[in-house]
Amino acid sequence: MKNLDKILEKLLHNVPVTSQDISYLLQLTHPEARERLFRAARLLRKRYFNDKIFLYGFVYFSTYCRNNCTFCYYRTSNSACIRYRKTTQEIVDIASALAESGVHLIDLTMGEDPQYLSNDNEGYQKLIEVVKLVKQQTNLPIMISPGVVPKEILQELKRAGAGWYACYQETHNRRLYDTLRLNQSYDERWSIKVFAKTTGMLVEEGLLVGIGDSVKDAVHSLQEMKKLGAEQIRTMSFVPQKGTPLYNAATINNRYELNVIAVMRLLFPDKLIPASLDVEGIEGLKERLDAGANVVTSIIPPEAGLAGVSQSTLDISEGYRTVKGITPILEACGLTPATLEEYVSWMDNRLGYGGKEGVLCE
Repeated sequence: MKNLDKILEKLLHNVPVTSQDISYLLQLTHPEARERLFRAARLLRKRYFNDKIFLYGFVYFSTYCRNNCTFCYYRTSNSACIRYRKTTQEIVDIASALAESGVHLIDLTMGEDPQYLSNDNEGYQKLIEVVKLVKQQTNLPIMISPGVVPKEILQELKRAGAGWYACYQETHNRRLYDTLRLNQSYDERWSIKVFAKTTGMLVEEGLLVGIGDSVKDAVHSLQEMKKLGAEQIRTMSFVPQKGTPLYNAATINNRYELNVIAVMRLLFPDKLIPASLDVEGIEGLKERLDAGANVVTSIIPPEAGLAGVSQSTLDISEGYRTVKGITPILEACGLTPATLEEYVSWMDNRLGYGGKEGVLCE
């Protein structure tokens, strides 16, 4: 415990720690030690964000994908999943309903759908039009997650209203990456995120755990995320998917993911760290918030015909993955939703547009 307290004390005072220290924190198993870790993470969240939480509406508007990732339910060769592709008007209507419910951002996500990522540019223009119309209708910040796209298309998506670009490596171990994202260039995926930052977009990077990765891999990933300068970093536990090569793979409990969330908060106290509803649904939200997360992602309206990613149906039709559904959990954690103005101010500050430094701080 003395060693733990020394490491936490350093992190609470913004003193650098070693890779060995980070590895030690990630591997904590004793309940009292883990609670000290989480308490420190919550303290930093309060210091930087004053216990305010951001809420993201999730619009997974196409489940068609040209890729064959071994971990993904929507891999192109999986005949076990149900495919859909929402029309532009359906996307706009769903986004509008989410905006009215009180979310701070619209997350427009799709598989790498060939109909949008077409070589003749027609699909790209349709994707750009989707972003433009959602921005006009909702006037909310937009995150776009279309996979790897050409640089000029990313610039057009930004001009259309997308302020965020999400494109996950899932792992920064190149050998493991090659077994997960089959026939996809690691460097191409990484470089498009680096380019996105040069355009003035904010970037989200993601880490998937329990997929054959090691603690050493996680430490390396955290270091790579720092190099990238991602403003939002997320981790999720691997959930085996029917019809994929990894369906019968061994799984881990959520303790490791919670440790990673807490360590992310300690290493990146001013960043956005999601508590995703897409792994354990509403039942897993409190633990992720208690570990230091400050964003609730994958808010999905019922009866819209939308799916999640790792859990395609969990808690959606019941209406639990809504602003109303998560509010009691926030209250139980002593947290409150931020205002839209606070979220936009945070974004402006990160982009250097004159937002007030520490707007959410005490």
